Amino acid sequence: MHIRFAEVRDAASMADIYNQGIEERSSTFETTLRRPNDMLERIALMERYPTMVMVNDADEMVAWAGLSSYRPRACYDGIADFSIYLDRSIRGQGLGKVLLQALLSEAQARGFWKVLSRIFTFNAASLALCRSCGFREVGVYEKHACLEGQWLDCVIVERLIPANQPR
Repeated sequence: MHIRFAEVRDAASMADIYNQGIEERSSTFETTLRRPNDMLERIALMERYPTMVMVNDADEMVAWAGLSSYRPRACYDGIADFSIYLDRSIRGQGLGKVLLQALLSEAQARGFWKVLSRIFTFNAASLALCRSCGFREVGVYEKHACLEGQWLDCVIVERLIPANQPR
């Protein structure tokens, strides 16, 4: 497996992998399937908010992870939201940890002092991944949003990047 920055040619595979999460109702409140053009918008933000992809030996993308803006206010410029999606064929092999660690290294290189996300309380695999990468669970958003008629809670996770902590 190899990790690199996402490129325009990755948009279709990124959409396919994200759509697995949408269809499974396991990791996003989104219900509308994504198209490659939707992923191009994410790739276009690469200068500040990188998206990284994991590809196999055949150069087929099997996972992606990216940073995005936490909030638009200037005081939050050093905080990034993160997302990570793995093709169902590679889950449970420890590859998510490799990809998330690469993303965290890139977050540090870009000066972010905190990375965070929200994870469904029932998504044990994602919660375990975050714990293994040094995230702490801050709390729970109760009834954060409704997915197909069911209100779901989300665990808030954060990881500080000590090298970039404001003084």
